[in-house]
Amino acid sequence: MKCRHCQAELNLSLIDLATSPPSNAYLTQKMLHAPEKYFPLRVVVCQECWLVQTEDYAGADELFASDYAYFSSFSTTWLKHAEKYVADMATRFGLSEKSHVVEVAANDGYLLQYAQARGISCLGIEPTTSTANAARAKGLEILEEFFGVQVGQKLAAQGKSADLTAANNVLAHVPDINDFVGGFVAILKPDGVSTFEFPHLLSLVSENQFDTIYHEHYSYLSLVAVKRIFEQNGLSVFDVEELPTHGGSLRVFAQRKDTGSRELSLNVAKLLDREVAAGMTTAEFYAGFQDKANRVKDDFIAFLIEAKRAGKTVAGYGAAAKGNTLMNYAGIRSDLLPYVVDRNPAKQDKFLPGCRIPVVAEEHLQQTRPDYVVILPWNLRTEVIGQLAYIRDWGGKFVTAVPSLKID
Repeated sequence: MKCRHCQAELNLSLIDLATSPPSNAYLTQKMLHAPEKYFPLRVVVCQECWLVQTEDYAGADELFASDYAYFSSFSTTWLKHAEKYVADMATRFGLSEKSHVVEVAANDGYLLQYAQARGISCLGIEPTTSTANAARAKGLEILEEFFGVQVGQKLAAQGKSADLTAANNVLAHVPDINDFVGGFVAILKPDGVSTFEFPHLLSLVSENQFDTIYHEHYSYLSLVAVKRIFEQNGLSVFDVEELPTHGGSLRVFAQRKDTGSRELSLNVAKLLDREVAAGMTTAEFYAGFQDKANRVKDDFIAFLIEAKRAGKTVAGYGAAAKGNTLMNYAGIRSDLLPYVVDRNPAKQDKFLPGCRIPVVAEEHLQQTRPDYVVILPWNLRTEVIGQLAYIRDWGGKFVTAVPSLKID
């Protein structure tokens, strides 16, 4: 296999998580009687540009179907993050009613609703019909397409060039990363700004966040790799911020190389130096990740087996993509985890892909009163513990498996 960015041969392995179905391909009752598609889930490292990427992957049409079930607005933490982003960008870049904001991967309008509330002209680009319709229901204009150079050029020709583009947790989701990045050069005004948020590879590896790996994520990103990819496709990075979201993320600020004039922040050099000092441009940094993931898997399986033998009941919370990676890699089925609760009605009364554990509404948790609740989206641990504090009333405890087993 060759690198998706620089075409170098790929020989360095990060992790092999065997096989699993697409992480958001939730099953209906009828689908339980049919076969599922499984794909290899292996990740390799390019030793030329240091882009970390899946070795084998499903097509975008299989990962982002019309009934795509991930809706951003079900997390209050994420909504607050989006609202603050809009306020901060409006202040920093002087956005007003005369400005135009474009969000790529607008999902259900979780972010653009705050731009709209400020009277800022905005457009969302979202390829999945289910979430696009949810955004339209909020009065937002949505273009239902996959983004790239061609779409960026088309919108610019229609007079829809952007003062600001937002791309949150989508840069890792694109198979053709060069075309995707080039699309922002096409759509940006000469002095426009693009921001990108994505989980930081440094956190993923150093904190053993292996369940962030799933088929929708084609790439796992460092600033070292992103800076190179951007520069070779017409963007220049001028600032970067570290965020607590998703267990540690980066927000990268970029501008057109040919026309951008914003000053280069010292934050860029500082973070690049930190990544290099951590060894991210050496093979040694990526060694041993498989063993750490295996320990998490083994500890989680042991906990579930011991709980069952002790007569304790266990439930899951959050039918999240990262949880599906953990469940399928560990081979967990409903005999050890009978159900998973989720607040999203689009996931309720369905079944997790692969492990086929039923997804139910929160009322089920209150009815069954389990001894343990496993929080699968561990990055939302604080939010979930606050929301489900009532399980303490019957002596219930919370469990997270990543980055290591924790019970409290």
